[in-house]
Order: sequence, then C-alpha cells, then structure tokens
Amino acid sequence: MKNKRNVLFCLAILLTGIIYFAAQAQEKNDAHRANFSGEWKSKESISMGGNIGCVYEQGDRMRSKTMKIAEQTGFSNLATPNPSPGAALATSHEKLTFDGKESQINYSGERGKKFTVKLSADGQTMIVNSIAHLMVATPSNVNVQEQAFVYVTEVWKLSNDGKSISAQANAKSTTWGGERSWKTVFERVR
Repeated sequence: MKNKRNVLFCLAILLTGIIYFAAQAQEKNDAHRANFSGEWKSKESISMGGNIGCVYEQGDRMRSKTMKIAEQTGFSNLATPNPSPGAALATSHEKLTFDGKESQINYSGERGKKFTVKLSADGQTMIVNSIAHLMVATPSNVNVQEQAFVYVTEVWKLSNDGKSISAQANAKSTTWGGERSWKTVFERVR
C-alpha cells in the first residue's frame, strides 16, 4: 500500500512538472514573438516607390512617410499624419485586422479601397492585399470618367533586430497594364 502511494505521489509530481515546463515554454514563445508596434519613418511613402500616389487619398497610410503602429491581439492600429503640404495636422487611423476578412474604406466620390491582412505565426511578416478603386478619364474623352482598379500586395517584414520594416509592394492596374514592384524601408524612430 505504501509503494502504491509513493508511485502515485511521484506521478503527481512528474505530471505537475510537465505541465509547468510546457506553460513556461509557451510564455517564452509569446514573449519573443515579433511585434510591429512603434513609430516608423521612411525616405518615401509606400505608394511613391511605385509612383501610384494618385490612387490614394491624401491621408491614406500608403502616402505617408511616417506611421505609428500599435499592435494588439488580432489587429494593428496604424496612425499616419496627413502628408499633404499645407494640410491641417490631422492624423488618419487604419485598423489592420489579421483575420483575413475584408475591410473597406470609402473616400469622397467613387474612391476607396478594400483590403485583407494576414500575419505570420511568428509575427514577423504581414501581408496586405488591397484593391483601390477610383474614377479616371477615358483615353478617348477626358470628360468621360470610368472606374479603374489598382491591385496591390504588400509584404511587410520586420527585421530580426526589430529596428526596420521592409515593405515589398507589387501592383497591377486596369489603366496602366503590366506590373510594378518596389520596396520601401521604414526605420524605427521609437
């Protein structure tokens, strides 16, 4: 009877140890998960690298050279100042939800964008797929407008040291044909 009690006691201690170490390993993985949070600055905006700035509204994050990211569970909030010269000091906010579901922003008239966002398991890569839509003049008659679409895929990668984000963008348009590709690097300010 005494041996049986000792065996059960040892098994209980062993099981407690296994659960404890598994919990500790999970906490370490979460603690070392990469995070895009911070204030970031680049030499040019993401959209200007591919010269598609006219597709986006003045306050859109794609036109900003600076951004502040606050990453939370399941999403990131991006705050970007309006980059237009002479513009009021207004900040736009965009919520990037990592669930892959489509979000939409509508601007004035028939301009706007739809986008989805996915985050890698290690938190170091974020993929943003967007479709920007706007009205442009037709080639045959500048007084007649038609709907145009720009399809953009951005792959944001956080550096291993967390001091920079590289945003590789690829764009296709219904107006210019072909594909454009460029890279923008944001450095951590804070």
